[in-house]
Amino acid sequence: MTSANLTHARQSEALRRAMGAEILDPLRDPQVVEVMLNPDGTLWVDRLGAGMRRTGTIDHVRALTIVNTVAAMLETVVTAEHPILECELPLDGSRFEALIPPLVERASFALRKKAMLVFTLDDYVAKGIMTDDQRRAIESAVAGRRNVLVCGGTGTGKTTLANAILDCVAKVDTEHRIVVIEDTRELQVNAENVVFLRTSDNTDMTRLLRATMRLRPDRIVVGEVRDGSALALLKAWNTGHPGGVGTVHANDASAALIRVGQLI
Repeated sequence: MTSANLTHARQSEALRRAMGAEILDPLRDPQVVEVMLNPDGTLWVDRLGAGMRRTGTIDHVRALTIVNTVAAMLETVVTAEHPILECELPLDGSRFEALIPPLVERASFALRKKAMLVFTLDDYVAKGIMTDDQRRAIESAVAGRRNVLVCGGTGTGKTTLANAILDCVAKVDTEHRIVVIEDTRELQVNAENVVFLRTSDNTDMTRLLRATMRLRPDRIVVGEVRDGSALALLKAWNTGHPGGVGTVHANDASAALIRVGQLI
């Protein structure tokens, strides 16, 4: 084992110890969607069909240890001058969003688990969440290479629906090359010809969209449309790369279009 691998193994073990069963068990539970720690030390778990429940407490020293260990594993630091950590949890790829003082009274974080299985459009219909007509409308939009924008509030299932649409894309146009741009890896694409790009501190989504144009994509997918990337995305979708998929925070379809306009 190399020195780097040994260091990573030790850090992983330290992180598991700091998290303990209170966090690790929910992360292993396929019914759990998200694990959240509030600044007051209360731990909350969001389960499918059960909603959010308080499950215990974690003291502030342990919480800060978790945040600092994750940062160290990613070769970065979290300080009062840089109190936000946005990344993927090194243990399993879950989305990890952490805050420390002075933004919050005590260390706080949210762990959003990666989707392990794709909930398909057929699954939506089978569960009574979507009608046959609604499914056919989405399938028609995908086949016709219409751009699809999935909107909703936080935790409403935007990513889950986007994954279902992308599953449909992969089945309808098997030969298409798909480029996916995200801040953290959440979208699942079953296509054979797919490229995943992620933003960094030095490379934002707008820059990646420009780079994407040289990767010969047939379809461009954006995990979340925000900030100045909206204009670049619309230009890409309307200059020879139709049939894209994206998500945006908005309460309904009309509000989504207004929101995109605000981001331009």
